[in-house]
Amino acid sequence: SDEDPDISQRDRQIILGAFIPSAGIMGSAWRHPTAGSDSFRDFEHYRWIADKLEAARFHALFFNDSVNVDLDPLALARGPNSVRWDPLVLLPALALATRRIGLIATASTTYNEPYNIARKFANIDHLSGGRVGWNLVTSLGGGENFNRDDHIRHADRYERAEEFYDVVTGLWDSWADDAFIQDKASGQWLDTDKLQVLNHHGKYFQVQGPLNAARPVQGYPVIAQAGSSDSGKRLAARAGELIFTAQHTVEQGQAFYREIKQSAALLGRNPEHLKVLPGVSTIIGRTQAEAQAKYDQLQELQDPKSFLSSISRFTSLGFDLSELPFDSLVPLPPEQFDTNTHKSRQKLVFDLIRRERPTVRELFNKLT
Repeated sequence: SDEDPDISQRDRQIILGAFIPSAGIMGSAWRHPTAGSDSFRDFEHYRWIADKLEAARFHALFFNDSVNVDLDPLALARGPNSVRWDPLVLLPALALATRRIGLIATASTTYNEPYNIARKFANIDHLSGGRVGWNLVTSLGGGENFNRDDHIRHADRYERAEEFYDVVTGLWDSWADDAFIQDKASGQWLDTDKLQVLNHHGKYFQVQGPLNAARPVQGYPVIAQAGSSDSGKRLAARAGELIFTAQHTVEQGQAFYREIKQSAALLGRNPEHLKVLPGVSTIIGRTQAEAQAKYDQLQELQDPKSFLSSISRFTSLGFDLSELPFDSLVPLPPEQFDTNTHKSRQKLVFDLIRRERPTVRELFNKLT
């Protein structure tokens, strides 16, 4: 990111957050000879990850989520993403198993209700002693599991998300920090002057309040946001504190950083209250050769056909990469494109293809 003249070099600090799939394992790593066969459903696997990250002084671990299953037979047969833990079940357990590390859970605004989300995060913030964060997102799919024949449109999802955020934060403000005076002598438990009833009446939600949970330790849990579409960036600038992004060039990363910070300032926020965290996938070794060998082994375990087919559907590419010769050039994507799932990832992949003109093999290696 760009240098900030208001922060001295002495005070600058790298923020480290670890992205952990709620399925417990990424890509082909489940096939590695040392990988546990039941790690995806074994809580001890997640506890071990949290222990390692905490010992390494990571600031936070971050769980993704989804509320649907890709029913493509190849994806089901070859990939480890058909089942996953609910992050809001994992976080309370990890809150009691750790002491310092931040715990961030994805909870969608599309197929949840604000009251439930506000209550759960308030309670987990107390369980953790003020270490919880909410990854504020919209769902990429799942309408079929929530009494719908379709998936809510992208623009509508973000409009709902904006109101969802207002309701959740309003509910967290139900009680002043010192509302519960608990005066034994007089018998007064609560100072009712320090209660705020929300009485929200909006387009998507009718919520009276107050929240029947104590105010979160942090006031508001840390808000993470990972949207890079125009709507996602607007929400990030307004509400986000930890902004996750995936960019393929330094120049793109710097442009994203400047845009988010400038947008936040225009909304009256202090840009320094937003931390932009670039997503990187790392392979660690004591030497370059050792790291390369680990990477090569994981790539050999990856199933190209299922991965390429999945990424073609995910980005609405218009053709199936898995049907092309592995060393052929990837055709240019359509000039006009749109998707109702992950717009920013679609643009990232399309831009990469146009910029680098990769072969199918090169694109596979870039994206896995």
